[in-house]
Amino acid sequence: MVDNGKVWRVIGGSAAAIAGVICLSSPNAFADPLPPPVPPVTVTAPVTVAPAANMAAPLGVAPSPAGAATPAAASVAAPVAPTLVPATSGTLTDYFNTKNVRLDPQRAEGFQAFNVTLPMPPGWSQVPDPNVPDAFAVIANRNSPDLYTPNAQVVVYKLAGDFDPKEAITHGFLDSLSLRAWQTTDASLADFCGYPSSIIEGTYGQNDMTLNTSRRHVIVTSGPDRYLVSLSVTSQATRQGAAATADATDAIVNGFRVGPASAPPPLTP
Repeated sequence: MVDNGKVWRVIGGSAAAIAGVICLSSPNAFADPLPPPVPPVTVTAPVTVAPAANMAAPLGVAPSPAGAATPAAASVAAPVAPTLVPATSGTLTDYFNTKNVRLDPQRAEGFQAFNVTLPMPPGWSQVPDPNVPDAFAVIANRNSPDLYTPNAQVVVYKLAGDFDPKEAITHGFLDSLSLRAWQTTDASLADFCGYPSSIIEGTYGQNDMTLNTSRRHVIVTSGPDRYLVSLSVTSQATRQGAAATADATDAIVNGFRVGPASAPPPLTP
């Protein structure tokens, strides 16, 4: 929708000081003026975290030939995690459909499976927006001078069905790669906070604008359940717009966390 002459569509780096960590509660109906920013708190609840890596059994040491010197200690190479290869077709949604996995949208209000920490840069606020389907939280800088409103969106789905999280996350780039005039600037399939994750950053075209975006998907295990957590941070890519929003967007991307409810938040207001 168009709001005060500015494009408002959520699609979805030195870090500035963070004004707070928002309470991820379910949004209210959209209306102007916006409600005051939510006090800085974090959604918390117990969560069971899967081990980051499996320990390999010690390798056996063959006996030394007669007369040979016996080494003081056997050197054992550390196990190397297999390298994930990005999928070439099928978005995450497509992958889950082929596995008959149901995506149940979650709301921040009353959510207790694990922590979701979303930094709130100075000048940004939590905004209820009906144009964001299944939103867990949406924040934006409504005072930005850019035509496009810089914003960040978090969506959380509970995944009902059987699948391989490592295989699933290899499909995490493809929703971004399908955007018009997409140009990748960075991408990784490295684990995030101990969970399978993908992150891709780049630019794409929307209407007559070029936009910067960073998109991360994380598959979180909480007890017997698994969840897909997605963060999108988007701003205008003009030189003036990028300079004005770089600190804020970097702070969100670098400060975003998922993890056990018992763990302290990584950032302090």
